[in-house]
Amino acid sequence: MIKIRSGIGYDIHRLVRGNGLMIGGVKVSDSLAAHAHSDGDVLIHSLIDALLGAMGGQPDIGELFPDNDPAFKGIASSVLLNKVKQLLAGNNFEILNLDCVLVMEEPKISPFKREIVKNITNILGIPQSDFNLKAKSKEKLDAVGRGEALECFSMAMIRLQSKSTR
Repeated sequence: MIKIRSGIGYDIHRLVRGNGLMIGGVKVSDSLAAHAHSDGDVLIHSLIDALLGAMGGQPDIGELFPDNDPAFKGIASSVLLNKVKQLLAGNNFEILNLDCVLVMEEPKISPFKREIVKNITNILGIPQSDFNLKAKSKEKLDAVGRGEALECFSMAMIRLQSKSTR
């Protein structure tokens, strides 16, 4: 029996002046940073929650990697995504596709999009055709539109195969 499951994820971080903004494990700005316990990579955080949600019965990102645990202070979110990849494999899940909407005013993501897609798909061991990334702006509306924050929405579709089909 093959079972298909889906999950959604969301993350938002305040933008501050800093020495590096990470999106999908790629540094997209030298002058901005996300205010966060880890590196504040909203794309990866959103993907993690979507994947955990699709698995069902899993904690969310804040429970799995709590922001009061010094072990996760400043950690690269790609390390956390790799841990979730191992959790997926250990529970016999396979990623079918991922779809993400990154919302921010600046910097523009188009110069980095190829590298982000390549990085995420390499971490997860999936074809690039199974990961879609769209970038949007808020047209100067709300905190994201004013450039005070950035956010990301993600959807994950995964497949659980029964032990008899392995």
